[in-house]
Amino acid sequence: MPGLRERKKAQTRKRLADTAFALFRERGFENVTVAEIAEAADVAVSTLFAYFPCKEALVFDAEDEYERALTAAVRDRGPGVSMLDALEAHLVPDAPPPAADGPSGRDFVELVRSTPELLEYAGRARRHWEASLAATLAREAGVPENDLVARTLARFVLDADFLATYGDYSPDDLRAVFARLRHGWSDFGAE
Repeated sequence: MPGLRERKKAQTRKRLADTAFALFRERGFENVTVAEIAEAADVAVSTLFAYFPCKEALVFDAEDEYERALTAAVRDRGPGVSMLDALEAHLVPDAPPPAADGPSGRDFVELVRSTPELLEYAGRARRHWEASLAATLAREAGVPENDLVARTLARFVLDADFLATYGDYSPDDLRAVFARLRHGWSDFGAE
């Protein structure tokens, strides 16, 4: 169990992210300053920046956890489960997540979709996750870390997930991408 200091840091980080998210939803991302967020969370601006490197990072406060869960889905998959199957199970759950109003729900997706700065930040975060996923795929496959197949698979999977999350696509559309990755593209578009 984490000590008191770690718990207080986690509470401050969560309070900052939750406060920022509420203000962004209420007034729009571009209409809220970091000074207003710090004041509403009852911390100094310097404290805010000790926890988050930029305003956009306040929205993506769980990005490290996302990366850990993504790579763990591959690394900790069960016996006989392919890496692709593990990724599909992780990224396309059988049941939709609960409709939370918080940062992990529909409101989060709508905020990111409607804010060019957040979409750009999400793209940069995705590239970081891609590198981490590619390295995990390569290690699990026993190939060099810079293996083109591992890097390409990581990019395809995360780009498809990004498009499905922030575009007008459904989980079934994302499942169709996984099916193509499994079975190939040779018949795509053929009559």
